[in-house]
Amino acid sequence: MRSRTRLSEDQVMALEAHLAGTLRPVTPPLDVAQRVRERIRFPHPEEIVSRFRDWKRMFVVFGSVMSGMLVIITVARAFYYLVGRK
Repeated sequence: MRSRTRLSEDQVMALEAHLAGTLRPVTPPLDVAQRVRERIRFPHPEEIVSRFRDWKRMFVVFGSVMSGMLVIITVARAFYYLVGRK
């Protein structure tokens, strides 16, 4: 069995200082940063508000998800009951 040694506060600070001196920050190439900026698209505030105003569709989506989960749980319980009876 290995014994665990506990590091003192000074040892931890010395280790952090050593790592801070060893590791240097790396900047990504500009073309990678540009591609990421193009892929991330934040919707306009008007678009966000219109999505929240369409509460009927959100209610239907939420109800559909909950119904689907209930069906999956029911089928899983039925299989468990049928297989577990043997």
